[in-house]
Amino acid sequence: MKTFWIRTASAVVYAVLFLGSLLSGFLLKNPVIGLLIFACFLGIVMLGCTYEFFRMVKTQGAKACEPLAVAYCLLVLAAVVAPPIMNSALNGFMVMLSAFMLFPCAFALAAIVQLWGKSDQPFRDAAYTMVPLLYIAIPLSLMIALVPDVGARVVLMLIVMVWVNDSAAYIGGSLFGKHKMWERHSPGKTWEGTAFGVLVTLLLAVFVGPWLQPAVAWYHWLALGLICSVIDTLGDLVESMLKRSVGMKDSGNIMPGHGGFLDRFDSLLIIMPFAFAYITLIIS
Repeated sequence: MKTFWIRTASAVVYAVLFLGSLLSGFLLKNPVIGLLIFACFLGIVMLGCTYEFFRMVKTQGAKACEPLAVAYCLLVLAAVVAPPIMNSALNGFMVMLSAFMLFPCAFALAAIVQLWGKSDQPFRDAAYTMVPLLYIAIPLSLMIALVPDVGARVVLMLIVMVWVNDSAAYIGGSLFGKHKMWERHSPGKTWEGTAFGVLVTLLLAVFVGPWLQPAVAWYHWLALGLICSVIDTLGDLVESMLKRSVGMKDSGNIMPGHGGFLDRFDSLLIIMPFAFAYITLIIS
């Protein structure tokens, strides 16, 4: 029972910080300050996820250039936040396209840094240096880029759909789960639980999404619900695969009873590129 209350309190604090920072612009009636607060929150998450990732791969002998990775992560974050604050005509899509175009330069610099290193696998370590940028920094920055483009309510709904899918999949698996989905990477997941999570998420998307943001048609919400529910499960499996490959149960212990930053944001990191692409290319 004590563990249950610890997990509950930890989850409440996490939800308040996450949603409070996202909705701070509305609460303070100042979108610019709100965007800065949300960016600061996700910046902390970004650094936490990056630290946990490097801590895990170090167990495999990796010697990545961590300062370079952190610097580029913060640069991408700043590039996304700057245009709406400075009232620039650049939209989030153009900023992120620029960030992707700079990626080859960053990898070249990571490889050059290895000339002064002592690694016996320099290209492997240069690649490890770049993983947090693609896996962590850019997905989180995409979430920030969506706020001035389509509004915080759309981002809020994406987050809620992920949380509902996780909860519904857990409940469905507990009640009906019989067939293991991917026992090698996540023994607790079942096909029945996953299907129940998808169903509940799609119902939430169709009935709550249009009410929360009427400007987005119900069939777009249906598509976003499908993205969130299906990719959510795959994102969780990807992080489970990473942890099992390095022999860890949790990526960290920042959230008592829940694990680390990567444990809490694993699904959103995989979902955001797909959701951003759909919203930017099809809805907007």
